Amino acid sequence: MPTDGGSERIFELQEEVQQLKEAVVSHAVVDQAIGMVVALGRVTPDQGWAVLKDVSQHTNVKLRTVAEMILVWGRSGVMPPEIRAALEEALDRYGPTEIPGVPPPP
Repeated sequence: MPTDGGSERIFELQEEVQQLKEAVVSHAVVDQAIGMVVALGRVTPDQGWAVLKDVSQHTNVKLRTVAEMILVWGRSGVMPPEIRAALEEALDRYGPTEIPGVPPPP
């Protein structure tokens, strides 16, 4: 039978497991949003990460929330105007990169 210390430890471990689950989901959301930024903005994955951070910092919105908004935008075409503006500005700063085999625009 667990002592009070044992029960407390079990509770701590349950909280830690929950936090780890949330971190995995958050990481997946951010990775998916980076993928969208890479594909649509023609930037590298590192630039996609920088774009997300830039948008987050310039809008004072948590990075995961920005990532979620980008994923919703991909499904629905809807994005808050301030996030869209910050995203467009960040993409102007970080990209686009040249696509291999495609001549640069005139």
